[in-house]
This record gives sequence, C-alpha cells and structure tokens, in this order.
Amino acid sequence: MGLSQNEQKVLVAETAIDTLISKGLIFNGMKIGLGTGSTAMPAVKRLAYHIQNGNLKDIKAVVTSFQTQNACQDYGIPVYSMNDKIIGGQLDLAIDGADEVDPECNCIKGGGAAHVREKIVEYNSKIFVVIADSSKAVENIGTKFPVPVEIIADARVPVTKALNELGATCVLREGVRKAGPVITDNGNQILDCTWKEPIDVPLMETKINSIVGVLENGLFSQNKPIVFIAKEDGSVETRNL
Repeated sequence: MGLSQNEQKVLVAETAIDTLISKGLIFNGMKIGLGTGSTAMPAVKRLAYHIQNGNLKDIKAVVTSFQTQNACQDYGIPVYSMNDKIIGGQLDLAIDGADEVDPECNCIKGGGAAHVREKIVEYNSKIFVVIADSSKAVENIGTKFPVPVEIIADARVPVTKALNELGATCVLREGVRKAGPVITDNGNQILDCTWKEPIDVPLMETKINSIVGVLENGLFSQNKPIVFIAKEDGSVETRNL
C-alpha cells in the first residue's frame, strides 16, 4: 500500500518547507503568510521546527484564520496583521493548501471558509506556494469540488440568480452541529458553486467578483503558485518552481 492521505499531507508540507529553505525562498527576517487547514498545519509545525532549531530567526507571520493563529501561538511564532507597520501590506512568501489544483496551477480554496483572508494574504505575497496531496490534483476545477463564494447575507437571492446565469449550481453552506448557515470569520455566508462543464478559471474569478453582494470567491488564478504535490509512492511533484 502507498502513503495515506494524512501521510501525504505531512510529507508534502515538510518537503516544501525544507526545499524553500534550501533554495533561499524562506529566510531569516522574512514576512510569511501561513494558510489554513489540514495540509497547512504540518507546514506551520515544520516551520516552527526550523525556528526552534535555530535554522530560522526573526520570522514574522501573518495568518489566515483563528486555527493558524492558535497554532502559531502554541509554537511561539510571532503573528502580525497585514496592516501592521512592520508588515506594510506586503509579504515575501505565503504557503497554504488547496482543495483542487489544475495543470495551470489554478486553485480552489475555501473548503474551510477562510478563502477571503487567504486571498488577502496570498495575493499580497511576492511568492505564493501551494501544498497538496495527490487527491487534490485534477484536470479541471469547479465541476466536482465546489467553489465557495462569500456573500453578504441580504444579497443571497440576487447573488444566487446571478451565479445561476454564469452556469453555476449554488448551495448555501450549512453548519455542522449548528442550526443554520455557516457564518465566516467575516460574519458572512457561503454559497458553494459547481458547474457541469469546465470553466475558464481567471474569467470566472473576475465575473463572480463583479456581482454586487459578493465579497470574494475561492478561485485563485491571479498569483500563480509554486505547487508541491505528494504522491502515494512517497514522491513529491513540483510545478512552477
């Protein structure tokens, strides 16, 4: 048997952090964005390992969720806001997982409803890095795993109609062990959207964001990432490095 999904997540996270350090893309004093989710957490842990061993110093982190903030606090990694003067609205590198990645390195993110903060961090980073297990590598995105669209609650019906006109089937994301819809860290709701046919990802990202009442969507096509993908055989594929 090959590596399990969880084993792949640890492998790709550790490989990516170690590779980025060896290539000088993670360095002392850098400003780094840290993502959210089950693949991003092992990357945060690996970063902390290098800090604790003295391989990295003076790392300044900007996080994309309370989950990541809590992890950084536990590991002793200093956390800042994009608005802090020491960060100045610009990061050297951001690393995160993805829900799907296509051959052009376009991604879907937001399965954990943190894609707005993720996009703020990752679109304001000089280098964006995506780490994923083999199940996340697909030929076309948007036809299976839903694209999350964060919306103002009062605009749910008109936004749904506009998304339907773009060919999307929309489902309001419901809470687990909570009655009613998921409420994001920003106080908004999520429409999960899928298409029957493959989409033009950059065009669709722009079109969705032009709808009044949409805060942001989970298509990531504007800042092409370096991608690391773990395989069941224990190898790690790299794209755009």
